Amino acid sequence: MATAAAAADPRSGYCAATGAFRSKRAEVPLPAGRDLDVVTFLASRRHSGVVALVDASTGRRTTFAELWRAVAGAATALAAPPFGLRKGHVALILSPNSVHFPVAALAAMSLGAVVTTANPLNTAAEVAKQVADARPVLAFTTRDLLPKLPRAADGLRVVLLESSSSPAPADPRIVATIDEISATAPDPARRRDRVTQDDQATLLYSSGTTGPSKGVVATHRNLISMVQIVMNRFRLEDSDTTETFLCTVPMFHVYGLVAFATGLLGCGATIVVLSKFELPEMLRCISAYGVTYLPLVPPILVAMVAHPKPLPLGNLRKVLSGGAPLSKELIEGFREKYPQVEILQGYGLTESTAIGASTDSAEESRRYGTAGLLSPNTEAKIVDPDTGEALPVNRTGELWIRGPYVMKGYFNNTEATQATVTPDGWLKTGDLCYIDEDGYLFVVDRLKELIKYKGYQVPPAELEALLLTHPEVSDVAVIPFPDRDVGQFPMAYVVRKKGSNLSAQEVMEFVAKQVAPYKKVRKVAFVTDIPKNASGKILRKDLIKLATSKL
Repeated sequence: MATAAAAADPRSGYCAATGAFRSKRAEVPLPAGRDLDVVTFLASRRHSGVVALVDASTGRRTTFAELWRAVAGAATALAAPPFGLRKGHVALILSPNSVHFPVAALAAMSLGAVVTTANPLNTAAEVAKQVADARPVLAFTTRDLLPKLPRAADGLRVVLLESSSSPAPADPRIVATIDEISATAPDPARRRDRVTQDDQATLLYSSGTTGPSKGVVATHRNLISMVQIVMNRFRLEDSDTTETFLCTVPMFHVYGLVAFATGLLGCGATIVVLSKFELPEMLRCISAYGVTYLPLVPPILVAMVAHPKPLPLGNLRKVLSGGAPLSKELIEGFREKYPQVEILQGYGLTESTAIGASTDSAEESRRYGTAGLLSPNTEAKIVDPDTGEALPVNRTGELWIRGPYVMKGYFNNTEATQATVTPDGWLKTGDLCYIDEDGYLFVVDRLKELIKYKGYQVPPAELEALLLTHPEVSDVAVIPFPDRDVGQFPMAYVVRKKGSNLSAQEVMEFVAKQVAPYKKVRKVAFVTDIPKNASGKILRKDLIKLATSKL
């Protein structure tokens, strides 16, 4: 890697000898010791922060001293009967955002247990499928979500993620509440399994926007490297002031889990936890708690720009967007409405522990359409999907990345792991990208989502960006529609703006005037909303299913 760095073009980071791009950002030091888990790493960080967590709904504050004592107490209780949680056991967290979520995750990981999370909006059948695959021995959940846990799950014990004040439901699976186990006196003499950086820490199920979701196994090393890169990005350890982050993103998602339930707790930042996103509540919290950083997903940003008047954002200094790239119109619209707030972006996957590329300043974000510069400690290749050839600057191909945060593999799925991670550690992202002459990464589309029209490749994202410029279109998704003669053609699902009578013919004509003939939209359906996952990515597989079910 040192040779690649020495031979790399300082402007783009590209090395012709290796065909790889090297991050232009300074390397971030990583701990070398093998016997280290992410919880010990976080708890040992020195910082001047006092308040770790704030419950947005009640205003209840948890200091760092109280947090780490609760984690140690919960770990002591979980290691003892009746739980007997051990290294390698899986613990499920099925819960909306809460101040209890990080305690549950950190306590389980400190024991060497593997944390798996589920979306609380999932159906009981979807939760049952994940439970059958991951086989947790313990579940943290709320009384409202308890019915979604399969009763057939063998020996699954439950800890309620709520206070002990109200009586627990009459369910034999419930053993305790999080408050009860957190109040256990930490036992320094308890039996401890040896946990190393190479051991599994999390088992997160990828969103499956293009197919069935797969369990992504991340190690303690992956999480530790991600924590170091995040702390370096925000330069939080060097700051004399405590930054306050508002957690609007779901903690069950990789972005929420690695940032809010782990990473930021190591650098003294205060995290204000919203149990669910509502714009008025978000604005109240920004004002009431002096929020300075607002991580969010693109749909929230769209709502803020679409609001008739500028919203009151108090001391807010930075908005951090992840999940899907932001358009030039959206960035410019936000800057115009909120000139005092810097907008930053990030690119990552569940498979890369939410790391890959980012814009870390307003200047970098002005490179419209970019996902940013490669993260520290990162190499990238742009690979021709047909020939496997590594491509140079400004050529589009599949993005491969390599770094200390790349997943261990897919859970119990050797075939999928071998198809996604090369023997020398390159993660094939499935994203069509290019890197420009200054080292900025641009995501063109998902490789698997390309529409193949008579052998031509049509990126849906390109047509979506074009349709969003139509004054009567509020949201849109473009999918491949199967056709016997041409293979596939683009079909658009369109959300009309209020009061609009836009017709399918007008939509098709709008596109036809501006694209090559093979890119034309040839079918249109109008819907009230576009299905998206927690990070704002379009769930194309759901729309493809909807479209093809009528064939």
